[in-house]
Amino acid sequence: MIEPIGNQYIVARPVYSANAFGEEHKKKQRHHKTFLDHLKVCCSCSTQKAKRIALSLFPIASWLPAYRIKEWLLSDIVSGISTGLVAVLQGLAFALLVTIPPSYGLYAAFFPVIIYFFLGTSKHISVGPFPVLSMMVGAVVVRLTPSESTAALELSNSSMSNDSSADEYKVMVAATVTILSGIIQLLMGVLQIGFVVIYLSESLISGFTTAAAVHVLVSQLKFMLQLNVPAHTDPFSIFKVLNSIFTQIEKTNIADLVTSLIILLIVFVVKEINQRYKAKLPVPIPIELIMTVIATGVSYGFDFKNRFEVAVVGEMKRGFQSPSAPDMQIFQETIGDSFGIAIVGFVVAFSVASVYSLKYDYPIDGNQELIALGLSNIFSGSFKGFAASTALSRSGVQESTGGKTQIAGLLSAIIVLIVIVSIGFLLEPLQKSVLAALALGNLKGMLMQFTEIRRLWQKDKYDCLIWIMTFIFAIVLGLGLGLAASVAFQLLTIVFRTQFPKCSTLANVGRSNVYKNKKDYADMYEPEGVKIFRCPSPIYFANIHFFKQKLIDAVGFNPLRILRKRNKALKKIRKLQKKGLLQVTPKGIICTNDGFKDSDEELDNNQIEGLDQPINTTDLPFEIDWNADLPLNTMVPKISLHSLILDFSAVSFLDISSMRGLKTLLQEFIRINVDVYIVGSDDDFIEKLVQCEFFDDEVKDSIFFLTIHDAVLHILMKKDYSASKFNSSQEKQPKFDFTINTNGGLRNRECQVPVETKF
Repeated sequence: MIEPIGNQYIVARPVYSANAFGEEHKKKQRHHKTFLDHLKVCCSCSTQKAKRIALSLFPIASWLPAYRIKEWLLSDIVSGISTGLVAVLQGLAFALLVTIPPSYGLYAAFFPVIIYFFLGTSKHISVGPFPVLSMMVGAVVVRLTPSESTAALELSNSSMSNDSSADEYKVMVAATVTILSGIIQLLMGVLQIGFVVIYLSESLISGFTTAAAVHVLVSQLKFMLQLNVPAHTDPFSIFKVLNSIFTQIEKTNIADLVTSLIILLIVFVVKEINQRYKAKLPVPIPIELIMTVIATGVSYGFDFKNRFEVAVVGEMKRGFQSPSAPDMQIFQETIGDSFGIAIVGFVVAFSVASVYSLKYDYPIDGNQELIALGLSNIFSGSFKGFAASTALSRSGVQESTGGKTQIAGLLSAIIVLIVIVSIGFLLEPLQKSVLAALALGNLKGMLMQFTEIRRLWQKDKYDCLIWIMTFIFAIVLGLGLGLAASVAFQLLTIVFRTQFPKCSTLANVGRSNVYKNKKDYADMYEPEGVKIFRCPSPIYFANIHFFKQKLIDAVGFNPLRILRKRNKALKKIRKLQKKGLLQVTPKGIICTNDGFKDSDEELDNNQIEGLDQPINTTDLPFEIDWNADLPLNTMVPKISLHSLILDFSAVSFLDISSMRGLKTLLQEFIRINVDVYIVGSDDDFIEKLVQCEFFDDEVKDSIFFLTIHDAVLHILMKKDYSASKFNSSQEKQPKFDFTINTNGGLRNRECQVPVETKF
């Protein structure tokens, strides 16, 4: 019963152990589903289930009929046009990161959008090239592309014709990797393992994308300076590229450098204006489009290609390339890289989609997103595009310009289509350095994530460490190996957090039923002879020794050492008793022969196993007080602790190894007359202990209590009233109801035996 009194309450109930609670409140019999039961549900079929599966596989069937033409169409048209123009420029720019001709970037900006329109669940993300993925694909292309000295030999041994160019081989590698990553994403979606995203934390993603932005920055320098920098894909490659750039710095093309710096300056300034005045601007200023038109016109009008020998986009073939089959040999060589590309692409897209889904309150399905992205990449790779995800800046444009649904994405694909089939040739005079500058202009948000370090350090040092190490791994080892090392390190931090938990000793606050860390509050009360120890993590094979040591530190002694010393002392006392040299007095047990000497060697040679056994004094005619002075100066440490409470409310599981270690530890305390109680454990935890035969004559299942306060009250009653005698005619043991007074103290209520519990 709970009686509210103002902002306080009175609780009247018995002191519950787990057994007593189970006897009074019977549990319902529940049927736990087996694997066969789940399999039957999966294999069953009904009209509603078939409809639900169809709608989940084709989300367009659910949202398109509900489309509000009058309210949304105009906004989607404006958003689609703006996003399409940005997609064209980013497709051309990010193709440079893949080290393939820029025109192929348009395919990567077109096909994924069309597929995602039918299969995707997010209404606001713009699917297409993403700089991090482009860098990862480019690393694979560079690694598999033969060097100039061996190009002819390698091409003659491949499935390509002898007159094929190196660019075509690069395109085929990029397309093959894209198809394989798409297949991996599709399989993950079909197998319903979209939960893999939970293993990549926000700190890891932030650190990885920031490192990728640095890689993109370094990779674009050669286009801005127009230097012939050899590609590197091995660890420390970023430093090798920088070394190559600085050794050739005197060969910089000044026209490209000046153009790219001007573009960068203008883009950064206008983007800052867009960000600062986004509430007042109807739509963001399309600075990328404006600068592209101006740069293309200036380059064409002043013939930069011939006058200053700048690198330009070059020939833009009209129409689409015929689909091609992937190279199976490349499949075998790039399976690891493709898996990393698939994971990163999905994680980035799902993270951005989650932000917009929360903002506009609609659901997204991780497994369906995997299917949509997988098929998008398969189609894109088949038509010689490269891996797609979503660019943060492009999705931001689609959302900020009023995009309501995937119709905006479809219209953006139409803009890209127009460029592919008709007006792409207008971009042929555009300098590659301009594309590089535009690509860097979109990295501001990713590079600004350096500010995350300070925020993370203040909130969680482990998250900050994950960010820093992920950044370092991705910079030093490269994006592929860096991602794998980062995930491994992140999992290692989880082990560290559970292997070295912050255990604490609890005490009563304000003499109530609230128990907190005794170091945190001033008004603390710790019952005499009682220690309350809390472990805030699972206990398993890796941290059981740490748990033992922390518990020993908390109680102030090692129970095993106490047990061994007591057994040694008991052997000595038995010898004295057999020889009749002991006398029991009111002051304790004394030795009547001061000249008696025991053999230390004999005691030292005792087997350790024997000293670890329970102390048995039944053969002695007297009781031994281990806290009193023993005969012949026998030294046994005195302990005042009589009860130990272990708060396991935060312990979610025990494995077999830790279970054995815990049982041994409990036995050691019990054998030195320290009662041990476990509180806060759920029923499944106790049931597992029962199944593993954890309990015996020493460690009994009666040690479990519902709360810390229940255990404390039980201890106080047991210690203070163990000598209480009840009427022999009494059939039932009296029940004690303790309540909290309005002044915070404890009092006994409706007690059949006069009991006074004082704190």
